[in-house]
Formats: sequence, C-alpha cells, structure tokens
Amino acid sequence: MAYLFTSESVSEGHPDKVADQISDALIDNFLAFDTDSKVACETLVTTGQVVLAGEVKSNTYLDVQQIARDTINKIGYTKGEYMFDGNSCGVFSAIHEQSDDINRGVDRASKEQQGAGDQGMMFGYATNETENYMPLALDLSHRILIELAELRRENKDITYLRPDSKSQVTIEYSDDNVPQRIDAIVVSTQHDDFGDDDTMLAKIRKDIVEILIPRVVAKLPKQIQVLFNDDIKYHINPTGKFVIGGPHGDTGLTGRKIIVDTYGGKGAHGGGAFSGKDPSKVDRSAAYATRHIAKNLVAAGVADEVLVQVSYAIGVVEPMGIFIDTHGTCSFNMTDGEIAEKVSQIFDMRPFAIEERLKLRSPMYSETAAYGHMGRNNETVTKTFTQPNGETATVDVELFTWEKLDYVDKVKEAFGL
Repeated sequence: MAYLFTSESVSEGHPDKVADQISDALIDNFLAFDTDSKVACETLVTTGQVVLAGEVKSNTYLDVQQIARDTINKIGYTKGEYMFDGNSCGVFSAIHEQSDDINRGVDRASKEQQGAGDQGMMFGYATNETENYMPLALDLSHRILIELAELRRENKDITYLRPDSKSQVTIEYSDDNVPQRIDAIVVSTQHDDFGDDDTMLAKIRKDIVEILIPRVVAKLPKQIQVLFNDDIKYHINPTGKFVIGGPHGDTGLTGRKIIVDTYGGKGAHGGGAFSGKDPSKVDRSAAYATRHIAKNLVAAGVADEVLVQVSYAIGVVEPMGIFIDTHGTCSFNMTDGEIAEKVSQIFDMRPFAIEERLKLRSPMYSETAAYGHMGRNNETVTKTFTQPNGETATVDVELFTWEKLDYVDKVKEAFGL
C-alpha cells in the first residue's frame, strides 16, 4: 500500500536558525585566527535581545557582540518594526573559558591520539532518490525556502516578505519506496501588514503558488518536476496572518532544529546539535563523517539507501563501533555487518583523522547553519575576518567537504564493484 512521508524546513530568519547562525559565525571567527580553538557556544534570541553563553579555549580575542549584530543584519533583521534588528538589539555575552576537565580528554601530546570531545552516537544517511543523495521531501522543503529568500532579497516580484518562514512537503511513495507525487505543500511566511486579513491571505497564496513554486520547479531535474501536479494541496499561511515573527514572535535557541539540519526524519539522528561546536565535538564532526560514508557507499552502488551509525566515549580515540543498515537494498550478497567491517577499514573514524580528512579546522560553518548541513554544494569560497584591533585574515575555505564523492573509487575497489 502506498504511503505518505513528510519533512519540514525553516528559513534563515526563523528564530532558532538566527541563533544557529550567530553561534556558527562565532565558530568561524575563532577558527580564522586560531585553528586550534575549542568552542561550544549557545545563543538565545528574543525580543530585542541576544544572549551568548558557552565555553571557549582560544588564543584570539573577538568582538562577539559585533559578530552577532553583523549576522542578524545579514539575515535581514534591519528594521525596528520587526522588534528585533541587528543595530539596536542588546547583546549580552556570558562566554567563559572551557573546563580543564573536558579539555584533558581531548588534547593529547600527539594529535593523532586526540580523544572524542563527548560520548554519544552519530548518524549519517544517503539515498539515491535525488541527485544530491538526500531525502526528497526535505530537499524540496529547503529549496522552497531558499527560493523564497531570493524573492525577499530581490524585493521585486514579491515586496512584502519578512525573514521568518517555514515550509513542509508531503510525498506519496509506492510500495517499493519510489516517490509517486507530491501530495501537499505548506508554506508559512512572515509578511508586512498591508491590508485586511482576507486581502493579505489571498495575495500571499496567489504569489506563493504562481510565482514561488514555478521558480522552484524550474530548477529541478525533469524526473522531480513530474511529481508536481494540479492536485497538490497547498496550505499557505494557514493561520491567516503572520506579521509578528522572528525572535519577537518566538524565542530562538541554538540546536533546536536538528532534524531540519540533517535528513528531515528519514534515516536517524543521534540527538546532538551541530551549530556552535568546534570539530573536536564528535556530535558535529562524526555526523559529517557518517554522511560522507553513506553518500559514497550509495554513489558507488553498494546500496540504494544507507544508514551509518558511529559511537564514541569521551576522551577515547577509537569509536565504540560502526553500524550499517542498507534497509535491504544492498546490490550484492553481503550482510550489513560485513559491509560495516569493510567500511571501518576504508574510513579512519578517529576524531583527528576526521578533522584532517574533511578539513574541519577551517572557518566553514556559517554556511551550514541554515537550509541544512547535508546535501549542499561542495565549493571553495574566500572569506575575510576582522579582529577588534583591525587585524584581518583572508582565508580560502572549502565548504561541505563531507559531500564530496572522493571515496567512490576506494569503495568500489574494496567491494569489488
């Protein structure tokens, strides 16, 4: 029997994502001037206020208040009428030095013997139902909001948009797990107050269905475009009005959108957030490493769908174990346990090895903090960072290194494909 599956996304202006982006902007600035920085930074945003808290061990000094303000302005909170804007909000910092008890479990005389920054289990997932090996419902949810943000910044075809928004896509699958059609799309977008409720809702619905969705569809592969049809159920601003939004409408916290950050409910999640953590925290680095493994396994033809789990004990170098689940889609006669054994031989999952393999000690994290950490484009960009004393650092940064298919040949060789 066919079934429905749903995933959601939130925009860069969603309060939880504002918090994530501030936390990751701090990470990038610390790493730009001291690649050995150890950082765990949490952010809270609410009406007219930002609170920064966390632990840092670094040889650099930053103006964390200004970094927070610049991030907020970049997102688009630049008007006093939003009741939260980068130029006038208060920024309170309670960041202090990292605990020596935690640090001694990570730092070693030899970097290769670096211990895990915490215990826990991390998951990576990949499926061949999309070109970027991501679950389709989540991929479409992200694309809708990325395009909506483009329309907001263009301020031409739609002129009333504000930064906060959410999307949700429901897809019908066949018994053999193949997407058949899009059943429903939900879009809730913050907007200016430009008329009575009925007039605003009618205008927003028309613009979303007739302007936004066609722009999204036009950028999709043909095999995905055919899933859109005239029978899709659209729920546009279902409450009828969404003027009060962002951190004024709802308090935001770092790490509250971890399912949006990963696989939209497909696969699994170990529970640890990513944003605000330097790569010694395996919550982040090992989640990227398992995505890298899963994507390369699927791309190599090992299986149509792969879930990878790895687990650690704090301060211990080697992982507790690696688990593989191909959901019965393995293309040859090998058990998931046998696949896991080969994977452990191909990929070095010691924390420092992961950092080196994926170049995680570079200031690459601001771009991850909205529209998902997985399924993004691997590219190199140039960034410039400035300290309070005027010193600058210009760095070429390779983004989303865990999305590279650089291990496909090694996987094929190991599995005889």
